[in-house]
Amino acid sequence: MFAKRSGFLNTRVQSALAPAIRPKQPCFRRYLNEYIKSVLARPVGIATSRMFFKKDGSLFSPWHDIPLVADATKDEYNMVCEIPRWTNAKLEIDTKAAFNPIRQDTKNGNLRYVSDIFPYKGYIWNYGALPQTFEDPAHVDTDTGYVGDSDPVDVIEIGQAVCAQGCVYRVKVLGVVALIDDGETDWKVIALRSDDPLASKVHSVDCLEKYMPGLLNATIDWFTKYKVPDGKPLNKWAFDGKARDAEYARNIIAGTHHAWKKLVGLQHSKFSM
Repeated sequence: MFAKRSGFLNTRVQSALAPAIRPKQPCFRRYLNEYIKSVLARPVGIATSRMFFKKDGSLFSPWHDIPLVADATKDEYNMVCEIPRWTNAKLEIDTKAAFNPIRQDTKNGNLRYVSDIFPYKGYIWNYGALPQTFEDPAHVDTDTGYVGDSDPVDVIEIGQAVCAQGCVYRVKVLGVVALIDDGETDWKVIALRSDDPLASKVHSVDCLEKYMPGLLNATIDWFTKYKVPDGKPLNKWAFDGKARDAEYARNIIAGTHHAWKKLVGLQHSKFSM
């Protein structure tokens, strides 16, 4: 069902795939923490567009091969940015493809875009995923009462800067909300880039109303309504849409990291928390 961890793929498979996905004129980006570089195969808005990840000349998976924890002493995590703020294309890590590139989601053969929900423009935060996490579809969460959605954990990064697609950022976790999407738990971790000017002041969702008044309410409002223009009903929430604090969020992350290790067959991962 899911692509194997890229480190498990043999050299012959990697060699066979590489020529087919290498663009004629690669566009390389150096990441914030200089951890990796990426190669953008084609522009967003084309069905065959894929952003692959490379390190030391070799392809690797942004889901499986980037450590979850950036700095355990500071409770900092790595976030892979899939969707920059204010944009509309629904981009995501492809969990079923070799090396898990970022691609634009499709439905009924059409590229997916989120509608502008008045008064918002596109995604109202930087949107991404926590590597080495997995929301297990076979596990019923005891607090929400629903199974996981089979994806890495989503992150909404609320800092001042617009992040770049495919870049990896260190973030501090502030809290989490639990969207119930088509009968599945879809955690949305609320995070802030570690280099954001407010990082030294904002430590939990309880601080947000002071420094970012209205943001939490706007977040719940956006997620509740964003599928309505597509003919779907309002989304529902666990906990009545109330955010849980940073400690609760870190426990959720730890549980989904354990689920990821089970997914890839690792009892003791070298990247474990």
